[in-house]
Amino acid sequence: MVWQFTLVVDGNPVKGELHMPARTQKVSPAVIVCHGIPSGRPADPDDKGYRYLAERLAGEGFLAVVFNFRGCGESGGNIDLEGWCRDLVAVIDLVWRRDDVDRKRLNLFGFSGGAAVSCKTAALDERVGAVVLAACPAEFGYLFPAEDLAEIIRKAREIGVIRDPDFPPDPGQWLAALYGVEPRRYISAISPRPVLILHGTGDDLVPVRDARILYGLAGENSVLSLVEGAGHRLRNVPEAVESAMRWLLAINRVKPE
Repeated sequence: MVWQFTLVVDGNPVKGELHMPARTQKVSPAVIVCHGIPSGRPADPDDKGYRYLAERLAGEGFLAVVFNFRGCGESGGNIDLEGWCRDLVAVIDLVWRRDDVDRKRLNLFGFSGGAAVSCKTAALDERVGAVVLAACPAEFGYLFPAEDLAEIIRKAREIGVIRDPDFPPDPGQWLAALYGVEPRRYISAISPRPVLILHGTGDDLVPVRDARILYGLAGENSVLSLVEGAGHRLRNVPEAVESAMRWLLAINRVKPE
């Protein structure tokens, strides 16, 4: 069963879906799936999307949440990573209020930019019990160089994640806020809660060194899982998805069907 929802965060509609667990139980662990920063690349015909991942999680007994951050998909507004953190807190609030969720087992599963947002949010919000960081950058300076700011904004307009002509009102501040979400600044604060750092050794966007940097900073109860030869879009790599699924089942003590 799937329930659609709309939240309003900073005046922006944030749209998503709750995928109810397949098993009948009084309370269930929850996983909130956080997508990455859109690239504007042509759609991969083999890409099953994040909804498929939510369906998999629900099939394993989790209440799974998939949603669009502001500036993406059917949600309103413009891309802004500090704003993404507020969007995620609003989704956590939604899940936290549910009587059918085990609040001791609330997990985040983030990809790339969504993993960075998951990292910062988990560091600051103790309601988060565990985090999967998939293809997560340690920092953003090499991905979004300050000297390329005008081109970064132009490309964001082109792919439709900046929609308003007067946004951002202060481009330099917008970029500084993006840098302010860098996981290397926050990951140590998640400990001792469990963290899985999942990365492909063939990632040509976020190099595998970033995973090693984060693992070195993560503290106790962190696991580094490298998927040999896998690229950046780990949601399309069965080995990566299965690795994350096994870890989530184990730390939430859910027995697979």
